Amino acid sequence: MNKTPKSKVLALCEFGMLVAVEIVMSVTPLGYLNLPFLAASLLTIPVAIGAIMLGTWASTLLGLVFGITSFIKGFSSTSPMTVAMYAMSVPKAFVVAVIGRVLMGLCAGLVVRAVRKARPKGLWDNIAGSLAAPLFNTAFFMGLLMLFYYRSDYIQDLIATTGVSSPLLLICVMVGTQALIEAAACGVISTAVSKALQAAVHRE
Repeated sequence: MNKTPKSKVLALCEFGMLVAVEIVMSVTPLGYLNLPFLAASLLTIPVAIGAIMLGTWASTLLGLVFGITSFIKGFSSTSPMTVAMYAMSVPKAFVVAVIGRVLMGLCAGLVVRAVRKARPKGLWDNIAGSLAAPLFNTAFFMGLLMLFYYRSDYIQDLIATTGVSSPLLLICVMVGTQALIEAAACGVISTAVSKALQAAVHRE
């Protein structure tokens, strides 16, 4: 069914609001859940909500916004890993930060679409999209990081410190706990918010 002009305007308004939320979260502490031992990113929440509310096109573009803001912030970051990435290759850092997030948004949208076809009723699509976004974010970011920077001094120093040479195991050592906490936090928040928004605009 083709969208009416009214529904298209509503979709664009929702998309614009999600872009604004993504930008605000990226430049303020709202984008992070500070825990005693780590800071979990919440920046995939608008992407997941976009996938659930609007579809793949929205989540892909929101992933692009996420990636661009992340890439720009990387120039002023004091994180040893980020500093090492930018010192070695800014173009490669762009691919990791931006292209990885675009792929995350695209895949999250595709997951929502597939689950919605298989299980059209209930919260399954909300839950799937809400979990897919943070998990894909970690997978693409760390996967591209290992692809481009595995031979860098920073990664090799980590290997020497941890004694883990397998890229997959090294990813688990570096971000395993954080990835699970992010997925849980973003999954709960995104599911609750997206369902509330669907009810507010009478979407099922």
